[in-house]
Amino acid sequence: MKVKEIAFSGYTVTDIKRARAFYEEVLGLKPSSVYEADGMAFIEYWIGSDEDVLVIGAGAPQMSPGPNGAIVTLEVENFDEAVETLTKNKVEVIMPPQDAGPCHMMLIGDPDGNRIMIHKRKKD
Repeated sequence: MKVKEIAFSGYTVTDIKRARAFYEEVLGLKPSSVYEADGMAFIEYWIGSDEDVLVIGAGAPQMSPGPNGAIVTLEVENFDEAVETLTKNKVEVIMPPQDAGPCHMMLIGDPDGNRIMIHKRKKD
């Protein structure tokens, strides 16, 4: 088997309406695909291109949310502006903003405790 690429990163959420408000209103993502049927929902957000995909989903019995799962890292245009927006919206901060040498980063939690890294590469 040869893996070609990452198809998408995904998080399971408990309340799709609350999650969509967070991902769309706080993080500013636009849904690219919405599937809702049979008590399940999956929302795709294409970020930058159709190759960078974040999916949130609810209702699948074999998937559950939580803080110990994967971390998706979102590259932002303006790190200070992102920190200001997250602070204004009282988003859970797991790791405060840090200067990590070649980048700035902070770790936040979504409403279900899933972890999201906010990241900004420094320019040379």
